[in-house]
Amino acid sequence: MTDNTAKVHFRVIRFIHEAGLRLRLKSVPLATACIIYHRFFKEYTLQQYDPYLIASTTLYIAGKVEENQVTLRDVVNVCYRTLHRSKPPLEMGDMFFALKETIAKCELFVLRALQFRVVYNHPHRYLLHYLTFIKEWMEPYKWDELPLARTSWALLRDSYHSTLCLQYKPQHIAVAILYMTLESHGADIPFEDTAVTPWWKVFAEDITLDIIKQIVGELINTYDLEMISS
Repeated sequence: MTDNTAKVHFRVIRFIHEAGLRLRLKSVPLATACIIYHRFFKEYTLQQYDPYLIASTTLYIAGKVEENQVTLRDVVNVCYRTLHRSKPPLEMGDMFFALKETIAKCELFVLRALQFRVVYNHPHRYLLHYLTFIKEWMEPYKWDELPLARTSWALLRDSYHSTLCLQYKPQHIAVAILYMTLESHGADIPFEDTAVTPWWKVFAEDITLDIIKQIVGELINTYDLEMISS
C-alpha cells in the first residue's frame, strides 16, 4: 500500500466514524463498518471503486448486522452532509433518489464480494473483560486517578484506522491496547515483578511480547499517518 493510498483510507475511516456517530451507531457497529471497509479494499483498489460510496454502504450494512439499524434515507442524508459540509442538505429530488439507489445496489455487491461473511468477533468484549481485572488488581486510588479505561477505548477506536483488525486476533489487540495504555500512563500492575506469569499472558496464553510490540508499533504508525493526513 502506497503512502497516498494509506492517507485516503485513513480519511475515509475518519469519515465512517464521524458519519456513524451522527447516525447514532454504537461502537461495535462502527467497528464492523470499518472491518467491512478494510476487507473490501483488501481485494479491490481505490481506482476501481469510490471509497466514500463503499464507506457509506458499510455503515448501512453494519447497522443491520449489529441490530443497530438505520434507515437508508438517514444514511444518504448524513453521509452526504458529512462529506459535503459547505453544501446545503439534500432535497428529496433526483440526486437523493440516485444516491439511495446506488447505496442499495452497492450493499448487495459488497456482501457478495465478502461472500456474506460480515459477522465479526471484535476486541471490545475482551477489552471490557480485561479492564475489569485490571481494575480489581490495582489500588482503587490509582485506578481513579488514571484514565486507563478512557484511554484504552480511545486507542481501540483509533486502531480501526489501520488494518490491525485483519491481521491480529481480537484478544491480542485488546491486550496490546492495554499494554500501550499502561505504558503511556506509567502505570504498573501490582506484583508484576514477582509474578510467575506476565499479566498479558494471563489474558491470552498464545500471545508474546513481540506480538504486543508489533501491534503497538503499528498503532503508533497510525497516529503518524494522522499527522500527515490532516
